[in-house]
Amino acid sequence: MRREQEFIDGLYARVDVLRGDAENAVGDALAQGDKPMQARLERDILVAERSGLLAALNAVDGSLCFGRIDLASGTTHHIGRIGLRADDAEHTPVLIDWRAEVARPFYLATGHTPMGLRRRRHIATEGRTVTHLHDEILDLGDATRTGHEDHNGDAVLLAALNSARTGRMGDIVRTIQADQDRIIRAPHRGVLVVEGGPGTGKTAVALHRAAYLLYEHRELLARRAVLIVGPNPAFLGYIGEVLPSLGETGVLLATVGELFPGVKATAADTPEAAAVKGRADMADVLAEVVRDRQALPDPVLAIAHDREVLMLDDGLVSVARERTRAAKLPHNASREYFEGHILNTLTELYAERVGTDPYDGSSLLDASDITQIRDELAENPEVWSAIDRLWPRITPKRLVADFLAEPEGYLSDADAAAIRRPVTRAWTVADVPLLDEAAELLGEDDRLARFRADRERETQIAYAQGVLDVSYASRTYEFEDKEDGD
Repeated sequence: MRREQEFIDGLYARVDVLRGDAENAVGDALAQGDKPMQARLERDILVAERSGLLAALNAVDGSLCFGRIDLASGTTHHIGRIGLRADDAEHTPVLIDWRAEVARPFYLATGHTPMGLRRRRHIATEGRTVTHLHDEILDLGDATRTGHEDHNGDAVLLAALNSARTGRMGDIVRTIQADQDRIIRAPHRGVLVVEGGPGTGKTAVALHRAAYLLYEHRELLARRAVLIVGPNPAFLGYIGEVLPSLGETGVLLATVGELFPGVKATAADTPEAAAVKGRADMADVLAEVVRDRQALPDPVLAIAHDREVLMLDDGLVSVARERTRAAKLPHNASREYFEGHILNTLTELYAERVGTDPYDGSSLLDASDITQIRDELAENPEVWSAIDRLWPRITPKRLVADFLAEPEGYLSDADAAAIRRPVTRAWTVADVPLLDEAAELLGEDDRLARFRADRERETQIAYAQGVLDVSYASRTYEFEDKEDGD
């Protein structure tokens, strides 16, 4: 036990150094907040990286190392919650992350299939003190004994099962069984369903699989993020410490009622209303609601422009609507196309009205005249008022709220009565999937966001150029000053 205690002491000494380095690096980076744009970007990256390291080290501090495998070749590996390397030239592994392939025999090796192991050691600690060792002999021909052998091969598992409950789910990283390991390390090919009865460890295995995927596919998943969805806040509180204890602190946890941005649904529906909202055909219902917002004139819209009145009837608008729908884009994202079709239609109407030769019917306008007419129409508020009536911008919240206030015509009388409610009513958990579906159907008109991004980029470029100009002028003045002094 003394040898293991010395190893643990050295391990935590290394962790303390890493923690100190990370804290200093974060502090230094934050102190450089007034640097130019590139330096600020590098600072933000450093803060994110070091803060993540600090969070991981703090989360696993209590039981960093829990096992050791002795190979028949004489090599020894210590297994822990995260991987650590020495600061030598080769960056020699000191502690093997439990998710690494070399650590897998710790979970799968048996006396029948030793996987190259002589011995497997389980290390129990309290804080930074080794309290118990348990050795399993896997090479039965090896007569060497340490005095920590236990003929009950399930001693570690039984100890974990009999440990005191704290009201929080604990990780199973020390006692992962072969069947659990196969699920946790299954290839990442899409949806993986873990089934089982109550208390069989489904949630624990799923959380450890999330930790494994973050290790195996970190570059991919770090860009996409990982979200854990639970049925209620109490459940999330129960499982909340598992992933941090495995060194993963960047995972998001949320209930179903928190999955739509800007909404935290806590109200509950009646069972009848929840059942109606949860049906798969509600996606088709919402799609029909969106299509009904793409209106036609009833029967005509009159638009005054430069002493002329242009008439948009349902036939002309119907052509623009069908051409826009043919693009198969979400409602808000396709509005730009509808605007273009309406402007072109109005331009043709106006050009025909004022630019046709009364004698032979030929056009008196050239391409530049047509362009000018279109530009002038694009500045007419009445044109945009008509477009807003025919193809309005809609938010998911507005669409769903209006639908729930007047669901008649889209559902049976009984279903409509079950879900009908005032617009001012609080959001329910069953509303969140409707909001999410509405967001997919509506999309986003990002032209304003693109315009703001372009303006911000221009501002940043101008700022960077100003910094370079000041720096260049300063160096030039210093050079000339030195020449004068010479």
